[in-house]
Amino acid sequence: MEFKRGKLTNEQLVHFYRSLLLPRMIEEKMLLLLRQGKISKWFSGIGQEAISVGATLAMEPTEWIMPLHRNLGVFTARNMPLVDLFKQWQGDRDGYSKARERSFHFGNKAHHICGMISHLGPQLAIADGVALAYQQRGQLKATLAFTGEGGTSEGDFHEALNVAAVWGLPVIFIIENNGYGLSTPTNEQYFCENLVDRAKGYGMEGVRIDGNNILEVYETIKGVRDYCINNQKPYLIECTTFRMRGHEEASGVKYVPKELMEKWSRKDPIKNYEQYLVSQQVFTEMEVADIRNEFKKNIEADLKLAMESFAFIPKMEEEVVDVFAPMVPNTIPYFDQLNHPILTKKRFIESISEALRQSMVLYPELILMGQDIAEYGGAFKMTEGFVQQFGKQRIRNTPICESAIVGAALGLSLEGIKSVVEMQFADFVTVAFNQIVNNLAKIHYRWGQNADVVVRMPTGAGVGAGPFHSQSNEAWFTHVPGLKVVYPSNPIDAKGLLIAALADPNPILYFEHKALYRSIDAEVPDEYFQIPIGKAALLSTGEEACIITYGMGVLWAQKYQERNTHLAIRILDLRTLAPLDYEAIEKVVKATGKVLILHEDNLTGGIGGEISAWIAEHCFEYLDAPIMRCASLDTPIPFNIELEKQYLAESRLHETMLRLLSY
Repeated sequence: MEFKRGKLTNEQLVHFYRSLLLPRMIEEKMLLLLRQGKISKWFSGIGQEAISVGATLAMEPTEWIMPLHRNLGVFTARNMPLVDLFKQWQGDRDGYSKARERSFHFGNKAHHICGMISHLGPQLAIADGVALAYQQRGQLKATLAFTGEGGTSEGDFHEALNVAAVWGLPVIFIIENNGYGLSTPTNEQYFCENLVDRAKGYGMEGVRIDGNNILEVYETIKGVRDYCINNQKPYLIECTTFRMRGHEEASGVKYVPKELMEKWSRKDPIKNYEQYLVSQQVFTEMEVADIRNEFKKNIEADLKLAMESFAFIPKMEEEVVDVFAPMVPNTIPYFDQLNHPILTKKRFIESISEALRQSMVLYPELILMGQDIAEYGGAFKMTEGFVQQFGKQRIRNTPICESAIVGAALGLSLEGIKSVVEMQFADFVTVAFNQIVNNLAKIHYRWGQNADVVVRMPTGAGVGAGPFHSQSNEAWFTHVPGLKVVYPSNPIDAKGLLIAALADPNPILYFEHKALYRSIDAEVPDEYFQIPIGKAALLSTGEEACIITYGMGVLWAQKYQERNTHLAIRILDLRTLAPLDYEAIEKVVKATGKVLILHEDNLTGGIGGEISAWIAEHCFEYLDAPIMRCASLDTPIPFNIELEKQYLAESRLHETMLRLLSY
């Protein structure tokens, strides 16, 4: 191993050594605690410290880093208090994740570290979003994201690199090639000779370096950082190294050939660097011993302090409250607060478009992202003319990579920038599912970071578009804590709820029915206003039965009432599916005693099942008949118009209502 000190001073060289040694000694202590049963799990980075430490020292303290399991050196090099880290690893309430996360699945905004999730690929796209935020603000900064050689097989790796290259983002992607993904060797992970060769496919530069050489890592990343900032381009670095422990301690290393372990033990990044510094008379072996004794004393003291924490007492209220980021007070008037508003007849699509346009003005950094939304104006022309008014930097066409774009939106949120991501069709959200349900939804609960992202979801049937452009998939997301799900049924709500969604600091899925875009209109205020999320709307006050519904179901219910004026039906438009307005639901149940829940989604697993269960549990004594559900068939949505009509719940609304009323 050849060390080249360049212009580094002795003080810097010693600082590098101390930064390398500290995570190693912490890990050795953690392995002892693991054997003693004082911690439950540990992912060891022993043998890989030079990458984490060298990379972190090469970046500026306010530049975001996205680490993984084996990057303890990132946390220690960013000077996170060791006592707090110990609390985190022990599952203490005073840890960074309030005992909600394990080992390195946490982040901290003050130290500009973004916590990972177990799905390895999504970290990379978040780095894209942060870099985009830097770029938008004209800041001369870069971001850095880690992945392993196994993670390069995931689609998120390719999407993130492609977006960074296409958009020209200052992101440093580091591959820690440590030989194994759990027990699977590299020759079963990829077929190219070197992973860095993949950089060429994305039109970016790349380099392969010795990841066990702290000076080579530091100098390479220092230079690459300057390149990324000066050229506004990404860069791929493959660091060769080896994992000297198991994937996690329980898995062991029996599958690793003995000679391979011996080979890499001779390449230990700390022993080799220490010998180099001694040979160069930067310090003496006695001074090395002093540093080790100092660290040992500090580690023991901080560990003792961390273990003196109060007994853990779960607090249910705190757990529930922390699922969502708290609302920030705003001055946006609610619909019923508007005095003498100027009303203009607007179609559903025009109300949504106006809400977006007005929000772009209200939030000067707000970014819209989606396929074909710039010059083309989107598949439904929702953003037509936006690029001329706000520019391509804020109205951004995206590659066809929904996962990376949602991840980039989260990255923007780390820097306090709001964004709206348009799914061209709600059906396509499946390829961004992981980012939404595991990253956006959980991040505030995990380590207090909000995800200020609205995902627009053109949804629904009635237009003969078949199984992949007409699905109703809103119920998928109502099960996920941390997501808010909004579904307007008319132009006024469409505008007011979208404006409210953009004011909310939490991730929101905003469903908009395609068949309503140009088929309905209403007198809508021109002014900026919001409608509260989580509040249902009572549309009629009959007392024979109630229909609880949302979206297209509202129009079906209203048409049914118009055709059957002899029936006194009370219609409740939920407007928001998560959180549900249980107070409003209870009121309509009490007022009528007979309940029909109507939705376009399939019957099985639809939101109607949850509402029905809640009513049965909390309002049973008010019921005069069994709760009826009217939903679409449990089949995929067919293309043929007649088959589609048969599929949709509307075709069974009359017979369901008759069964309810005749009970």
